[in-house]
Amino acid sequence: MLGPYREVLARPGALAFSVAGVVARLPISMVGIGIVLAVSSLYDSYAMAGRVSAVFVVASSLTAPLIARLVDRHGQARVMRVALATCGTGLVGLIAALLAHAPEPVLWAAAVVAGISGQFGSLVRARWSHLLQGDAKALHTAYSLEAALDEVVFIVGPAAATILATGVTPTAGLVVPLVATVVGGTWFLSQRRTEPPPVPHHGSGGGSLVAVPGMLVLVVVFLAMGAIFGATDVATVAFAEEADRKSAAGLILAVFAAGSMVSGLLYGARHWVRPLWMRFGIGMVALAAGVSLFVVVQSLWALAAVMFVTGFAIAPTLINGNGLVQELVPARRLTEGLTWVGTSLGVGVSIGSSIAGARIDAEGSHGGFVVVVVAGACAAVATVASLRTLRAAHHAGLAAAKDAEAAPGEVEDARPGPEDEPRP
Repeated sequence: MLGPYREVLARPGALAFSVAGVVARLPISMVGIGIVLAVSSLYDSYAMAGRVSAVFVVASSLTAPLIARLVDRHGQARVMRVALATCGTGLVGLIAALLAHAPEPVLWAAAVVAGISGQFGSLVRARWSHLLQGDAKALHTAYSLEAALDEVVFIVGPAAATILATGVTPTAGLVVPLVATVVGGTWFLSQRRTEPPPVPHHGSGGGSLVAVPGMLVLVVVFLAMGAIFGATDVATVAFAEEADRKSAAGLILAVFAAGSMVSGLLYGARHWVRPLWMRFGIGMVALAAGVSLFVVVQSLWALAAVMFVTGFAIAPTLINGNGLVQELVPARRLTEGLTWVGTSLGVGVSIGSSIAGARIDAEGSHGGFVVVVVAGACAAVATVASLRTLRAAHHAGLAAAKDAEAAPGEVEDARPGPEDEPRP
């Protein structure tokens, strides 16, 4: 099973930038829950915690596509060094504001600055695409590896943030992501040999990628998927607190991510005949069905068991979603395209956490899990309703790739995606 992963990591520079990318994106799993834990402890309000966390995620999500477009035009290091400095400053300000028990608007302001960070997951995948261009099977394996590493981040991050916030001080869960942002990001950006070359945009073609057929569908579906995750984070913390085991919340969320990590590794070790759009639909419906069970569990152990099994639907669905982006968008704007789905996921997380926080204050953790179920239903309905559009976009991408192969240079930016490989 590990053979394909060893092969891609043996490529020059691959192991170094992949490991650095893991460290650099550790904050994505820690800052959200770190804010929830700190604010709920210091201000005794899950609603406020959800709002501050939502402000951070929205700021990150709204600025990420703009940063990604600049990255595609000017290069990763040149743009992201500025973003790193801005994000680090914002996190320091947020920690200071929490320690000073500042008013909520001050927390919002610091959260906005901290959210101007870019998405290292997109940068890592863009490097893989550049390194493995023309090798569809290897790219599928690399994307699967990164999905599994994302889940490692979500296994370690929430557990560490919870232990630090509950065992040391409420703001300690934000200190580690601050260090990871600076150290991991600087290490990643220092590796110039594997950085994709910038491609300045000239003339037309600079419009929003959301207008590309199929991309709006992915944006909507990932928005609903993010709401599942955001509501689950806040509801799990509240459920653990009701059981007088608040420190266990991070471990429960880590179990959720562990199921996803296992499935991601298994999924990436083989190659699939069914088209991406079909696998994406199956995965999203399976995820919605699994999270609908969260609302009926009665104990932390039961919740952990259901989360582990449900987690098996996460990584393959994310892998397929990123693969669809690879098929749909022009090669010169891949970072921006990958960032758009990450942005949608982040906005959904903020919406889910904010709504769930308000329902938890009113009804307890059960109200938060109801939000999870509703978000799952919306994700499933949006996916099923859009399968025809995704299928049409998939076939259009295949046709463009064949045209490009038959007449190189005549079709701008067309290239085969992860699924354009000979079928057995």
